[in-house]
Amino acid sequence: MTDLAYRMVGTPRFGGLLVVADHASNHVPEGIDLGVDPALMNEHIAVDIGVAGIAELMAQSAGTAALLGAVSRLVCDTNRRESDPAAIPEVSDGHAIPGNRNIDREARLARFHRPFHARLTELLESTPPALVLILHSYTPALASAPGELRPWHCGLLYDEDDRGARAAQPLLEAEGLIVGDQLPYSGKQYNAPIERHVESEGRPYLYIEIRQDLIEHHAGQAEWAERLHRICGQVALAIS
Repeated sequence: MTDLAYRMVGTPRFGGLLVVADHASNHVPEGIDLGVDPALMNEHIAVDIGVAGIAELMAQSAGTAALLGAVSRLVCDTNRRESDPAAIPEVSDGHAIPGNRNIDREARLARFHRPFHARLTELLESTPPALVLILHSYTPALASAPGELRPWHCGLLYDEDDRGARAAQPLLEAEGLIVGDQLPYSGKQYNAPIERHVESEGRPYLYIEIRQDLIEHHAGQAEWAERLHRICGQVALAIS
């Protein structure tokens, strides 16, 4: 199913795995002009590189479904609260987004932010999964802070409930990966899906960000899809 705000891959199942990748697209709908260099639309400020491919591969397995954001995070960032100015950013990693100035913010939120979160609520209530996997990717260094390298292979995010992160970390490290709490972004700060959909309801979840150079190609996406599917099953059992 395709919608302006999201698209679904796979069939949700009670007790299955739900993958949520809200930054999975760099699409800018007709009628919206962000006013940025088109080359930036293929960079991390516009899309979480690699996550759509991972989610789609994972959703090929029975019992796994994926909810993917269908517009660029520069159009509307559903990983931010509605009240956060960054939900419709005017600046991202040092790049101005002039087309987001002086817009009808309420209309933009109503068109993209609310339908995405409404669909996620519906999925969680109608077919409660054993685990929600919140999936993002990140650049090895921000353009605005090039000296602050992010060397780990993946970062884990959480707010008050760290059960998923703590269960997943040794499993990931056992595969030779460098794992840490994600910086400079924290699940205690940028946590719209955590706060609204999982921790508020006590739902088991794992929130992971993967370094984008590891998953910018199909081979890396396939490797991580297999890894995450296997590890998510173990995490779900450990924290159920």
